[in-house]
Amino acid sequence: MVRTPLTPEERERGERLGTLLREARGGRSMVEVAASAGLSPETLRKIETGRAPTPAFFTVAALAEALGLSLDDVVRHCALLPA
Repeated sequence: MVRTPLTPEERERGERLGTLLREARGGRSMVEVAASAGLSPETLRKIETGRAPTPAFFTVAALAEALGLSLDDVVRHCALLPA
């Protein structure tokens, strides 16, 4: 199966998600947050750096819970802005 290339907007949304997660993580380590969310530190690293700009819903939900963010907060921060 060939994956459709991401649009610039999708990549930008992934970068905004990564920024939000890094800021919400604050002084906590990637290892600590990833373990709390049931993910590998490498998965969290990829999301935070934009190398995985479209993580699965349940991955985002687990990270939001681990970081004390609501899904509404995530959507507001990461939603595509109108042109």
